[in-house]
Amino acid sequence: MRILHTSDWHLGRSFHGVGMLGAQQGFIDQLVGYVRAQGVDVVLIAGDVYDRALPGVDVVRLLDDALVRLTDAGAQVVLTSGNHDSAIRLGFASRLLERGGVHLRTRLAELDVPVEFPLDSAEDGPVLAIYGIPWLEPRLVAEQLGVEPASHFEVTRAATERIRADVHARAKTRQVHSVVLAHTFASGGISSDSERDLSIGGVGAVPLDLFDGFGYTAMGHLHGRQTLSPEVRYSGSPLAYSFSEAKHRKGGWLIDVDATGITEVNEVVWDAPRALAVLRGKLDHLLSAEEYAWAETAYCQITVTDAQRPAQAMEKLRTRFPDTLVLGFDPEGATAATTTSYSSRLAESEDDLSICCGFLEHVRGRSADGAESAVLREALEAVRLEEASL
Repeated sequence: MRILHTSDWHLGRSFHGVGMLGAQQGFIDQLVGYVRAQGVDVVLIAGDVYDRALPGVDVVRLLDDALVRLTDAGAQVVLTSGNHDSAIRLGFASRLLERGGVHLRTRLAELDVPVEFPLDSAEDGPVLAIYGIPWLEPRLVAEQLGVEPASHFEVTRAATERIRADVHARAKTRQVHSVVLAHTFASGGISSDSERDLSIGGVGAVPLDLFDGFGYTAMGHLHGRQTLSPEVRYSGSPLAYSFSEAKHRKGGWLIDVDATGITEVNEVVWDAPRALAVLRGKLDHLLSAEEYAWAETAYCQITVTDAQRPAQAMEKLRTRFPDTLVLGFDPEGATAATTTSYSSRLAESEDDLSICCGFLEHVRGRSADGAESAVLREALEAVRLEEASL
């Protein structure tokens, strides 16, 4: 049988203010097509199905459509809740959905209750047991798991021990090959800017050896696809959710299983709806250099390095890069610039005009030009004349 490892769909998320529902629909179209073409039997979603605990109606409808289409394509779905999900809401109607081939593992009590798939026709033949560890908030589950202190390490250790005990019990009567879904930050993983910090409530990262002994661990939470060991992998998010992911090749993992266990794991690549560009340079060069032509149709994060902040920088950049979403300034020579505080410079100002011009430079990173200085001079002179007439 074939298993497809995905995670971190984050349905309903936006990208720097740009709605992504259309792009997420495009990913689901790719996913369903791949499931049909490759004969995938089980699709795994290792947490963060939604981007927030209370998703919008259109977002819920998108997941509903995805699950219907995946099961129509011949696959069953096993999913767990992540730190962005509401486990209770995501797990609603789980027993009913199981009849249709959608298996939800969002409750603590079900983390050692696997979804079983026979691997041959014999009644007591080998089986694949898929377990789902939902996102475990240490402060909320430590007591139920009987651990102290309430840390990510302790609750994850207790969860994996429960699963090992269940695998051992089942293996007394037949051969059991195990797959575990876990939404957490495992040591050795490389993070990006779009993931929520898990360190509240204890040490954020858990040791990789907590997952020793399982045939395959399908990790969720980190958005970059990566291999921590041959048996422990992150699929990453199907779409980029921050510019720190600009160099990611988004995809997942296709896992082949037979009666002997995991036989092969291969990468899957999803087409990106839009390229991401992270550009840096002086404004005039960014606007004219041919080397940046490819970025004209990309979502852009641009850092301008002119010694002084250019006027109307965003407006000018958007004439060439219309989808510039993030603009930053890092003037050349800034590290060598004076560190004198604004209040100190204010005390050294000789007249009202220099105070006004200094304030303008302080708040926008660019000194007043001749026209601006003239306007300020006229305004100050008008104030003086008004005061003199009182």
